[in-house]
Amino acid sequence: MIELQGLAKHYGSIVAVAGLNLQIKSGEIFGLLGPNGAGKTTTVRMLTMLTRPSSGRALINGYDVTRDLGKVKQAIGVVPQQMNLDQELTARENLELHGRLHKMPAKERQERINELLAYVELEERADDLVSKFSGGMKRRLMIARALMHRPRVLFLDEPTVGLDPQTRRKIWDLIRRMNSEGMTVLLTTHYIEEAEMLCHRVGIMDRGQLIALGTPGELKQKVGEVAVESFAGTETGYKLFSCREEALDYARKVTGNVLIRATNLEDVFIELTGRKVSD
Repeated sequence: MIELQGLAKHYGSIVAVAGLNLQIKSGEIFGLLGPNGAGKTTTVRMLTMLTRPSSGRALINGYDVTRDLGKVKQAIGVVPQQMNLDQELTARENLELHGRLHKMPAKERQERINELLAYVELEERADDLVSKFSGGMKRRLMIARALMHRPRVLFLDEPTVGLDPQTRRKIWDLIRRMNSEGMTVLLTTHYIEEAEMLCHRVGIMDRGQLIALGTPGELKQKVGEVAVESFAGTETGYKLFSCREEALDYARKVTGNVLIRATNLEDVFIELTGRKVSD
């Protein structure tokens, strides 16, 4: 569904994305994980035609993002990180405007608006100004807007940034529901739990490069499935082990407070890059 072939973006001497090669399957939830500045958003901007690649190719549903702009635009929906709804319009009017921009016939447009407002549980607030909405409601409306023209691929750039845990879980449920109905989803995030809970596969980016690729389970298995955290009064030490027995043997020899736990994707990232995801 999505294919990257040596995709790169340079800003003068700065390399934002360095020759990505990647295939994302139809019906997959794929996550790009990495710290701020890793190249995640730049990659999404190239795939959604907001910035032109310096080199390489990107194909979505077989269409080239630099040549087949109209066909790519019809195939994708985009939910950016920044809120970009019209605050002085109602929820219904925001969807109406998007439908008109995609030249949807009036009858189809109205049916789709009603369908999507119910889908994201905003039908009772359909005629309220967006300026009165909470952050979670705005995010759900942005997702509804991205789905107006029935795209096959949905791009979500940091879809739950700034949301409280309860609202975040509602967005996760919505993403899972869309995927269960056949939607291919590419999301960027630096929330570890989000990537582990949602994604079939994860690509870890650092300094513009894809440094690891696989399912969350595969990536954790690669570096070790059990982590030992120890604190002796100055800083926390981390060491990863392939099994719990090895971790217990090590923990018996460590002084100070010790915690034995299952590894997560942040452990993978630190092991591969020496940095935390939030750095």
